[in-house]
Amino acid sequence: MTFQSLFLIQPILRALQDEGYETPTPIQAQAIPILLQGKDLLGCAQTGTGKTAAFAIPILQLLAGKPTYEKNKKIRALIVTPTRELAIQIEESFTAYGRYLDLKTTVVFGGVGQTPQTDKLRKGVDILVATPGRLLDLINQGYISLADISLFVLDEADRMLDMGFIHDIKKLLVLLPKQKQSLFFSATMPPEIVTLANTILHQPEKVEVTPVSSTADTINQFVYFVDRGNKNSLLLHLLKNKDIKTALVFTRTKYGADKVVKVLHKNNITAEAIHGNKAQNARQRALSNFKAQTTRVLVATDIAARGIDVDDLAFVINYEIPNISETYVHRIGRTGRAGANGTALSFCDNEEKPLLRDIEKLIGKKIPVENEHPYPLSDEPIVIVPKVQNHTHARPAANKTKKWFGRKKGA
Repeated sequence: MTFQSLFLIQPILRALQDEGYETPTPIQAQAIPILLQGKDLLGCAQTGTGKTAAFAIPILQLLAGKPTYEKNKKIRALIVTPTRELAIQIEESFTAYGRYLDLKTTVVFGGVGQTPQTDKLRKGVDILVATPGRLLDLINQGYISLADISLFVLDEADRMLDMGFIHDIKKLLVLLPKQKQSLFFSATMPPEIVTLANTILHQPEKVEVTPVSSTADTINQFVYFVDRGNKNSLLLHLLKNKDIKTALVFTRTKYGADKVVKVLHKNNITAEAIHGNKAQNARQRALSNFKAQTTRVLVATDIAARGIDVDDLAFVINYEIPNISETYVHRIGRTGRAGANGTALSFCDNEEKPLLRDIEKLIGKKIPVENEHPYPLSDEPIVIVPKVQNHTHARPAANKTKKWFGRKKGA
């Protein structure tokens, strides 16, 4: 299948050709025809499947087909997404795919001054990409009206709930017109998400391109058992491999991200952190530097990293195992995108072993153990408890696996 076979208009096909797109991903092949028919859509797709293009392309085509008198500088399509980084990247996608169309797209998000955003809104936009908080704020100030919305997208719905945006979303739903085409995307479908989808969608078509909470087959996964105090040394050891041109490293906390960056700087490795305490311009600069490979390592927390879309990112490193199993899927989904190969390496200390077992249960597979490294996990220390006999825990037998580090291609 090609994009030409999806009956797309020539200006969009030309833009896709400029972007180097030839064959649609599974979610694009399924979703685009449904949306061009004007139907509501419930999409269950993990990150990296190409879902932004799956809704951006048909929205552009539907709006481009409206009569001229309907193009009255009023917002006609609204995309709501949880993070600033993701909002910016969605806006960039709409701009790229719609470069040959007479449609204007803008993005609004918090954490920065609103004047540049409101200036663009005054000039009139067709498509608005927004995070919930800033969107509601600008609506309350009278800068945004949702009265003319004909297309509504709620993206990354599961993350919306994780970040506490459910009440903001409910406020927005009341303000939207009843007659509209609605699109709902989520990587996972827990009961709360299904309930929310039922309040938004009307007789939707469902597209599910991968099993819920699965990891892409194109991602090679390995786990390194290592003492917590040796994680920095192990990270530096791995980064001696010049084949790792760039790596996205995940920590659980903002403080932890900053600490890892300091260690890398001391060892002459270019690195930047991206998390909620960073100013928006600093976060965007760090992401731009990482994409340009002037920064070799980007250290991120989970919320800040959602929406990071970097072409040809080959390595993701879990410096710390996430507390929530589904987060592992989202993290490693930053690599192995759209059919490309990737490698996900996870550092696991003794306290994180239960979290690793939960992840393996969720994804339905055992993650191969990499034993051939200089910082193997030591026996658990003796824990002295008052008035209770001391306990020592023997080190579990290691599983022998082939070494990925320095492995020849095709091995």
